[in-house]
Amino acid sequence: MSNKVYPDAASALDGELFDGMTIMSGGFGLCGNPENSIAAIAQLPVKGLTVISNNCGADNFGLWTLLHNGQIAKMISSYVGENKLFEQLYLSGKLQLELNPQGTLAERIRAGGAGIPAFFTRTGVGTVVAEGKPVQQFDGELYVMERGLRADLAIVKAWKGDTSGNLVFRKTARNFNSVMVTAAKLTVVEVEQLVQPGEIDPDAVHTPGIYVDRIFQGSAYEKRIERMTTRPRQAAAQAGGKSA
Repeated sequence: MSNKVYPDAASALDGELFDGMTIMSGGFGLCGNPENSIAAIAQLPVKGLTVISNNCGADNFGLWTLLHNGQIAKMISSYVGENKLFEQLYLSGKLQLELNPQGTLAERIRAGGAGIPAFFTRTGVGTVVAEGKPVQQFDGELYVMERGLRADLAIVKAWKGDTSGNLVFRKTARNFNSVMVTAAKLTVVEVEQLVQPGEIDPDAVHTPGIYVDRIFQGSAYEKRIERMTTRPRQAAAQAGGKSA
């Protein structure tokens, strides 16, 4: 067994958390969240966390748990919706928030993983997003400077991984997980399927194991759906017939 493999989230995170640390947490809404790792952190007496994530879970789910525990001091994210507690804590001044356009957040994380300390983008120029940041002109257009992001710890969810840490993400659950893997001092990955080296086609690997420090097979994933909109089958069939 590879020395990267741990039996569960608690053992993979053991001794690595401390007050005031910065954690990247993969996921987009309710898709691709490292549920087991979040639950393990919620059981530990760590506080003052800065969490980098697209959002902060939803009511009673995901990173919401850490908010409810009072463990998070600051969020660096791009979406506040679907989470009443997030909204309340921010508006009351009990939670710091660094709000980023979604593409900018993804690029800040990617840049951090690539060793790029800063970059320029047109997104956010002339808005509150650019307040306090250097603005420079290139080819007649204004660009705002954004800093790359790094973290002490990245908690990531993948669909399949081998004991060497090679990862495969499934569809939109790849989201921020694939860039966060590269941008932390320690990367802990939970997978739905843990296999042996050679069982994943090399051409199918999305993230090579060199970026993964610890890996474990997770369990009891809820895979919630934020909103489900359907229409009657008959109406769908009629619409299809008309368009044909």
